[in-house]
Amino acid sequence: MARPGELIFDQPLEGTLAIRISGSWKLHKDLPSVDAISRQLEQSPGLQKIRIDARDVDEWDSGLLIFLGRTLELATQQDLELQTIDLPDGAAKLLQLAVAVPETKDARKAPKPKTFFVHLGDQTVDFIEGCGDLLEFVGEATMAFSKFIRGKAQYRRSDLALILESCSGQALPIVTLISFLVGMILAFVGLIQLKYFGAEIFVADLVGISMFRVMAAIMTGIVMAGRTGGAFAAQLGTMQVNQEIDALKTLGISPMEFLVLPRMLGLTLMMPLLALYANVMGVLGGALVGLGEPNISLIQYYHRTVVAVSLWDLGIGLFSSVVFGVIVALSGCMRGMQCGRSASAVGDAATAAVVTAIVGIIVSTAVITVITSILGV
Repeated sequence: MARPGELIFDQPLEGTLAIRISGSWKLHKDLPSVDAISRQLEQSPGLQKIRIDARDVDEWDSGLLIFLGRTLELATQQDLELQTIDLPDGAAKLLQLAVAVPETKDARKAPKPKTFFVHLGDQTVDFIEGCGDLLEFVGEATMAFSKFIRGKAQYRRSDLALILESCSGQALPIVTLISFLVGMILAFVGLIQLKYFGAEIFVADLVGISMFRVMAAIMTGIVMAGRTGGAFAAQLGTMQVNQEIDALKTLGISPMEFLVLPRMLGLTLMMPLLALYANVMGVLGGALVGLGEPNISLIQYYHRTVVAVSLWDLGIGLFSSVVFGVIVALSGCMRGMQCGRSASAVGDAATAAVVTAIVGIIVSTAVITVITSILGV
């Protein structure tokens, strides 16, 4: 078994501190510290050189290099010359490389924190660039859709069928649950207030108009943003990481037509049907709560719902659902196409897709509400 590493100091001669090192110089050993060299330098002022003789070293690894590096740093701080004798070939080359490439000055300094105005400026620039990217993507998607109308788009109908299935039947359970619960919540909140006026029957009006006009489309859009929009971003982001999208471009196939177009068509076609189904489930949820009141019968609830809900309410809700479908599909595909080349970037793309879709849904809802208010419908 090799002896542990040790330092042997010879008597300083002609301005030189002579050090012999021996034994095993490995990281798992208890290696001597350069503090011993520092103390010898303090006891012998006027030295100009440190000489290390390594002929008696039995074993070594990076522990020897760490010791030599710290000794070199100590010699540099005290303006001394470091000389080595009989270093192992590998250690000598590595030490020479470390000396040949000095550490960059101020390389370890922490970056200065950004001021508020610098941060605001960076965010503004990112927002403007993001708007440009959005307009570019929407333009490319519009061109791909125009090719689809003319029958010249390059896509697989089997992909469109799979996406239609994913956006319809597979989404029914979560849409059913959310819509039914939203209808119940609206009915509960409405009954609490309507009881003060003895007008409990009008809870049917509240639930029917809310669900058909706004809530069914919004809740379905948010559910599909989290379920399908994030999935679109993850799928395209993974293809971006695996360079499959680059391969499509190399083959002369447009990714917008082959990947984005089927997803946009599938979600846009299915969203109105899901919203219509959500309307029914929301009304049923409200009816379950409303019929718990002794003054409300099933016939009365049904009659008030039919009287309160107009075709305009249904049309506005279905139109909103189409808009939301386009927003969710474009958000998911855009973030997926913009994904970086790492695994973490795929998760970031999925998160950004959901956030972008939900923000787009809320903003478009506000715009549609203002427009319908101006038109008086």
